[in-house]
Amino acid sequence: MIDFSFTILIPLLPLLLFFVLGLTSGKMKPVLSGYIGTLGMFATAAMSYFVAFQYFFNRPAGAEAFEKIVPFNTVWLNLTDKLHIDLGVLLDPISVMMLVVITTVSLMVHLYSMGYMKGETGYSRFYAFLSLFSFSMLGLVLAPNIFQMYICWELVGVSSYLLISFYYEKPAAVSAGKKAFIVTRFADLGFLIGILILSYISGTFDFVSMTDPQGALITQGTPLTFMGLSALTWALALIFVGGAGKSAMFPLHIWLPDAMEGPTPVSALIHAATMVVAGVYLVARLFPLYYFGAPDVLTIVAYTGGFTSLFAAIIACVQTDIKRVLAFSTMSQIGYMMLALGVSGYGENHGLGFTASMFHLFTHAMFKALLFLGAGAIIHAVHTNNMNEMGGLRKYLPITHITFLIACLTISGIPPFSGFFSKDEILAAAFENNKILFFVEWAVAGITAFYMFRLYFNVFWGKNTNYKHTPHESPLTMTLPLMILAFASMVSELIPFSKLVTSDGLVLHIQTEWIIVIPSVLVGATGIVLAWLFYKKESAIPDKLVTTFATTYKWSFNKFYMDELYLFITKKIIFKRISQPIAWFDRNVVDASMNGIAWVTNKMSDSIKGLQSGQLQKYGYVFISGVIILAFTFVYVWFK
Repeated sequence: MIDFSFTILIPLLPLLLFFVLGLTSGKMKPVLSGYIGTLGMFATAAMSYFVAFQYFFNRPAGAEAFEKIVPFNTVWLNLTDKLHIDLGVLLDPISVMMLVVITTVSLMVHLYSMGYMKGETGYSRFYAFLSLFSFSMLGLVLAPNIFQMYICWELVGVSSYLLISFYYEKPAAVSAGKKAFIVTRFADLGFLIGILILSYISGTFDFVSMTDPQGALITQGTPLTFMGLSALTWALALIFVGGAGKSAMFPLHIWLPDAMEGPTPVSALIHAATMVVAGVYLVARLFPLYYFGAPDVLTIVAYTGGFTSLFAAIIACVQTDIKRVLAFSTMSQIGYMMLALGVSGYGENHGLGFTASMFHLFTHAMFKALLFLGAGAIIHAVHTNNMNEMGGLRKYLPITHITFLIACLTISGIPPFSGFFSKDEILAAAFENNKILFFVEWAVAGITAFYMFRLYFNVFWGKNTNYKHTPHESPLTMTLPLMILAFASMVSELIPFSKLVTSDGLVLHIQTEWIIVIPSVLVGATGIVLAWLFYKKESAIPDKLVTTFATTYKWSFNKFYMDELYLFITKKIIFKRISQPIAWFDRNVVDASMNGIAWVTNKMSDSIKGLQSGQLQKYGYVFISGVIILAFTFVYVWFK
């Protein structure tokens, strides 16, 4: 069997690139930074592809399940005799799959940015931040224990803050970066508490030990309970809170649309395949624990994913900023993945939801990165994000047009594109386990097709806008990634996921459910037809619908006022009703009491400090006076 010890180089190479590019950014030509960063990521991707091929297709003869391999591990910090924090690498089907996803999308973003970011101030800094982000995500997915995952999880948060607020001269970009950082930190507090509880009851941070279906934590459970729930249930629920924040699940989603203030390649990297799927990966990594130890939490996962998927899809139907449409689309698709994990069983042929979730994570990475990079090419050509200021671009951007159309067909679940296969497996898993969630996601499939082709027809068809400058196709550094990702979107369904990535490592036998396939295709086609009728040419229908459903439109356009709700809760309730009274009590009671004690002490000190003047004549005067007073007192008492 091949020695995988070199896999430690996969995350370390981007880390080295971060230091090299960061420390020399002012000393080398910007274009050189782009070449170094891109070539370094190419080497990282090549190593990842080699590892994936060897792991999946060159395993030992006769092995039924894929082995969990720890090719590198070192003890970093000893907490007790048994509990310690290690740093290392864990290879199993989902971590190897994520290696391919992260390095592929990151490489495409590095290459694309050479054209998109050309001439930008901070070009070298941008590539340094991309390398730091890539290192953080690779360290996260390769982590052999949950504490290393948490360390890299926080590094991902720092990296995303740096990239989202890259244009730090723009107040909106700085606010968006802070918003993403703060919201996810609240969620990560739950993650940290969950880790501490889980490590206390399991005695380990190690993934292999705690997720072993035959392990003591799963077979024996834990006698500790709180408010009627086991400590394991509380731990896994709090860990899911962290995952929900990172993956922008309702109600912790408010940071994602604002994160579009970052450069468009950042949107592709963070919001297509990497940061936002970290929460999905977290639940998948601990899936045996969730399934056997806390099935109620899996139900919460399923309904959270289902609601988020529908909620975000409705909002996406009325947004006019091309990147924000794609941001809400990402929320909706991540909801699909979470739902699939929530309804999944474990082992044999019950783990369809698990495999479907990971399969959709993979296909979504390709077509959503394509959509964001395509949006970047469009913005690069017309210098606006507003769809209402676009139209007829198919004539000017032929490559972008065709690749964007492929991505739209893929996300809409139209065969034979990859999104059709992965989405239908999720629908099949939901149909088998929860009919309510199945119908929700079936409706979302139609809504998805509608809002994506609303975007497509508005941008590439519609009316010709009088552009100030004639739009033109992007350079090869930008169109080549589009073509590669379009190809991946068309053929990634050929990967035998049911044989490679399953809940128990064994082959999953999947059958085509025509009762699901046919309605799924029909609802997607219906969404496309409606978008064609409404937006291919100028039509009065959309305006009439807006007038008829004015209230619904207003609420959807304003994202159901979730940002306003958060501001009301924080400013009007927490700051004004809670924080201000506490601050008043602190100033006027706590501080005033301490200040009063100090004032009394100072006054008393001033009044008696003369007693310690150091002058002998005063001491003699006080001494004699005291003696006389005592003598007179004694005589008076004695002769009375």
